[in-house]
Formats: sequence, C-alpha cells, structure tokens
Amino acid sequence: MFTENQITELLKNKNVTKCNSKSIAFSKDFKISAVKKYYDDGYSPKMIFEEAGIGIDIIGKPRVKDCLLRWRKTFKGRGEEGLLRQKKPNSGRKPKLKFKNKDEEMEYLRTKIDYLEAENDFLAKLRGLKRE
Repeated sequence: MFTENQITELLKNKNVTKCNSKSIAFSKDFKISAVKKYYDDGYSPKMIFEEAGIGIDIIGKPRVKDCLLRWRKTFKGRGEEGLLRQKKPNSGRKPKLKFKNKDEEMEYLRTKIDYLEAENDFLAKLRGLKRE
C-alpha cells in the first residue's frame, strides 16, 4: 500500500504514468529501456530502477523483480510492440453481448435454453448408461 506522500513522490518521476494506493504504472519507454538494459547491458532489476530514480524503498524489491520479469516475458513473446501495446490480462469473463433490440435478446436466450436442456438430457442419458 502506498501512502499519499509516496504516491506524490512516485508521480514526480517521468517514468511513472499512474499511481494509486495499490498499484503503479510505468511508461512504455521505461519498460522497453529496462528490458534492453537487462539484456544488453547486464543491469540487475535493482540497478535499472535506481538509475531511473524510482525509489526501491518505496515500491519494494519484490515489485521491482516482478515488473521486470513480466516485461521480459512480454518482450520475448511479442517484442517491443508487445510492451508498447500491453493489455491487461483477460479477467476470464466473456464479453457482454450487445443486442439490437429485446426480440433479438429473447431469441438468443431461447436458443441458449434449448441448448442447455439438450445438454442436460444428454448428460442424464450418459449417467444412465454408466449405471447399467
């Protein structure tokens, strides 16, 4: 958890784009630079953040290592472009469906009910076969 003073201090740094009591976001340029310094120059995560003027005493060593590890994985998988357009991981939810009107939504729901009823019937028959 970051205090108000820590948040203020972190936001003064040009490499920090957002910060609240629970999280911190870094600039895309900093992420790319950090990964390159790690691979090309052999800098440690601690050295990279210290050189950028980001207080490790504020954000903590584990966060420094975790950030660089996450950025390196993204960089290996998708290159610089991946760090430039990094998206939050999908929360596991399906996107909410949008319907043009109520009739379309009702038709979708009827179809879904029919499918689920057929699936239930199939599973009931399957359970019956196992008992025999």
